[in-house]
Amino acid sequence: MSVNTPKIPNVLTIAGSDSGGGAGIQADLKTFSALGVYGASVITALTAQNTQCVAGIYPVTPDFVSLQLETVFADIQIHAVKTGMLGSAEMVDRVAQFLSGIDNVRLVVDPVMISKSGNALLSPDAVEVLIDKLIPLTYVITPNLPEAAALLGVDEPVSIQGMREMAVQVHALGVKNVLLKGGHLEGESSPDILFDGTTFTEFPSLRIATKNTHGTGCTLASAVTAYLAQGCSIVESVTRAKEYITAAIKAADQLNVGAGHGPVNHFHNIW
Repeated sequence: MSVNTPKIPNVLTIAGSDSGGGAGIQADLKTFSALGVYGASVITALTAQNTQCVAGIYPVTPDFVSLQLETVFADIQIHAVKTGMLGSAEMVDRVAQFLSGIDNVRLVVDPVMISKSGNALLSPDAVEVLIDKLIPLTYVITPNLPEAAALLGVDEPVSIQGMREMAVQVHALGVKNVLLKGGHLEGESSPDILFDGTTFTEFPSLRIATKNTHGTGCTLASAVTAYLAQGCSIVESVTRAKEYITAAIKAADQLNVGAGHGPVNHFHNIW
């Protein structure tokens, strides 16, 4: 007698590769695996990086990114898509153009702009294309405060109230949901705010004393994507994703990867 088991959702990440394994495509696929969804990938750039620096970036051509997208979707039913590092205006345009023709796939956009080591990962002219073409397709965007400030051309907020006002402004760009990450606020708290156009949901959390926080943004966005693909609501997806990334940061010091900002422990719930 066969056992009726639920099908495992397929999710896609469109992002750059991190040769150090802590962020980008590698962090996305680790997160998907840890949370029980099948991960496919479209690589937008290769990077030479470790825990201390990004030594070089080698962009993949937009034509080859399009070929990767076409090939994945021609064979695999994708339930949710997450974008990370896109790099250039042409790349953002090409990805948006393709995704605009895909129905019933929730899109999570992590607007990767600057690495922890200070390297620019999105060209200035790409920001306008991101706003005009990709954000209107997006189910939830997950900027940190510097990224949201860059999107809006304003200063970073310094309070929870300022974060609420900023979330409203980002929502006005045409996205369905905004998850604004408050890790850059000063103080012991590191709050995040979700805004769906009507309701604010706050996710307070205390800072965890560790230098191993490389890939936290990629991991959180990927966790949200995984839970959305499993049928969770946006509030439940963010709630569960926050629980996962918090535990991954708490367990980060179990790893011994490099001398700089090491990765979080994606498999804390397995190893």
